[in-house]
Amino acid sequence: MADGNRRALLLGSIAAVAVLGVLFYLVGAGDVVDTLRSADPTFVAATVAFALCWLAAWSLMLRTVLGSLDVSIPVVTSFFVYAGAVFANNVTPFGQAGGEPVAALLISKVSDCRYETGLAGIASVDVLNVIPSLSLVFVGVGYYATIAAVGERLETAVTSAVVLVGGIVVAIAVVWRYRETLVDRVPGVVAPWVGRLGRGRYDAADLESDLAGRLDRFFADIERVGTNRFRLSAVVGLSLLGWLAQAVALTAAFAAVGHAIPPYVVLFAIPLANLAGATPMPGGLGGIEAAYVALLVPTTGIEASAITAAVLVFRGGTYWMPVAIGGIATSTLGVRAVR
Repeated sequence: MADGNRRALLLGSIAAVAVLGVLFYLVGAGDVVDTLRSADPTFVAATVAFALCWLAAWSLMLRTVLGSLDVSIPVVTSFFVYAGAVFANNVTPFGQAGGEPVAALLISKVSDCRYETGLAGIASVDVLNVIPSLSLVFVGVGYYATIAAVGERLETAVTSAVVLVGGIVVAIAVVWRYRETLVDRVPGVVAPWVGRLGRGRYDAADLESDLAGRLDRFFADIERVGTNRFRLSAVVGLSLLGWLAQAVALTAAFAAVGHAIPPYVVLFAIPLANLAGATPMPGGLGGIEAAYVALLVPTTGIEASAITAAVLVFRGGTYWMPVAIGGIATSTLGVRAVR
């Protein structure tokens, strides 16, 4: 692990512990612990089971996308590869920046495809997951608005989501519009810089040619994914299935601590809270938990300590379980999560 990455991970971990510490102090750590101790094991197991369904659905997304790129991997292998990507997201500050390269390495190892093809596959999955998430937010918030006043906190969260996703969409559109220009110019800028850092170990001309070829193949693979309408529809459907599995998992987590949560609240809470994953804390640890509490206290009327306990049960299935499974997968395949 490079010193810079190690330092960023350490600082992010310290920040996560600090945020969790403040959260527990504000809601009452003793009450949270007491609630967790009395949690119903059956519903805790159900939370984990539906979290596994979420992982399975999104791993099938990855497998379907790769199929459109003529890359074939077994169903079980795709599960462990995707779990490895989630593991990398969860132990790397700013999540996706660490997960996608690791997933691309895993895909290339298990299928012998090119690295840029694997990268195009996992990047497509991440982008396509945005479509159902926004739909769930608008459906959930839209229904909530018909039965209660939308508070300032929820309005801010929805606005932030729309702005963030809108910015991402615009950035993707600009990159796609000028992809040929990027292929022509970026390698010429990057190659000499890498050559200087490598202190003569790399030939700038060869590196520039290699980078241009990789970029060209990457954009070509992305285009192949987008033009296969049948597979694209299947991928979006699997994405929606994964989001709904998470929704059921969160519902089960609340049932485990003795509370019922309205389904329309669950629909918008999960995508909105996940926005905190963009923080510099590993996988949004601490930030996502705090976001759930901030969203659910005013929209459900449940006490903060019970909400915190339910969120911890839920995050046990959606954060810590993939860390364990994905960590084993990346270690077994010999891929380091942080470089």
